[in-house]
Amino acid sequence: MTDPRLIALVMALRKQGITDARVLSAVEVTPREVFVGEAFEHAAYDNSALPIACGQTISQPYVVAMSTLALELSPTHRVLEIGTGSGYQAAVLARLCRRVYSVERHRALHLEAERRFKALKIENIATKLGDGFKGWPEQAPFDRILLTAAVPEVPAALVEQLKLGGILVAPIGEQPYSRPGDVPSGGLESNYQLLTKMIRTETGLKKEALIPVLFVPMLPGVPQEQ
Repeated sequence: MTDPRLIALVMALRKQGITDARVLSAVEVTPREVFVGEAFEHAAYDNSALPIACGQTISQPYVVAMSTLALELSPTHRVLEIGTGSGYQAAVLARLCRRVYSVERHRALHLEAERRFKALKIENIATKLGDGFKGWPEQAPFDRILLTAAVPEVPAALVEQLKLGGILVAPIGEQPYSRPGDVPSGGLESNYQLLTKMIRTETGLKKEALIPVLFVPMLPGVPQEQ
């Protein structure tokens, strides 16, 4: 029997304008409770962001669905995701494309996401511990690229790894706080960036602002963690 909370979430996404059947289906078959901490399982199907380990967040389902929709995925696409986090966004993408290549800088998140993908038998996600600013050049070029952390502007290395005519989606904007664990006084609902869709053309990036969002900042390097 389908969880009534999931039914309510899908209905909420429809009301917010997410009507693409493939995207809604991908959300519907991806068990979000697997990707949140035990303390937040009761809120797994709330249409809100939730905290996860390493000062990061699992994005609001609406933002996940909007990002997925903006990528205009086809079953043949190879997608680069920067910021695996909990793994939820990658799991949704994996239902809609040929392969997802996901890079995470926090070892604990990387290992936990790998465990979740294995438990769910999702076999078309490749993961890597590394610096998201560098992308995954060995697997480039990609049909689509998604950033799940905010940048003032898209790193040139990532643009170079996107195919001509390919789509990149990222939260673009300056950060109002310096540490990824900090939350500004307005809370998680405060919006400081714009989710932006970009198409790589011969002359550069054609940009379209979609919705206001709040993501943790994208940081370089791989931290030395216990």
